[in-house]
Amino acid sequence: MNQHTGGAAKAGVGLGSALAIAISWSANQSILWATFHGILGWFYVIYFAFTRPGGVFG
Repeated sequence: MNQHTGGAAKAGVGLGSALAIAISWSANQSILWATFHGILGWFYVIYFAFTRPGGVFG
């Protein structure tokens, strides 16, 4: 993996975690849940998008 690809991958992981934490905090107002969802990162973001009213499928 070259340096540019590695940097992009790390940025994607960081963005996924930050987005998961923000979504979790707005939904639960809990630091523990936000931390747990931050660890899950993109998995939680995708789960949230598919399971919430007004998400991916409206």
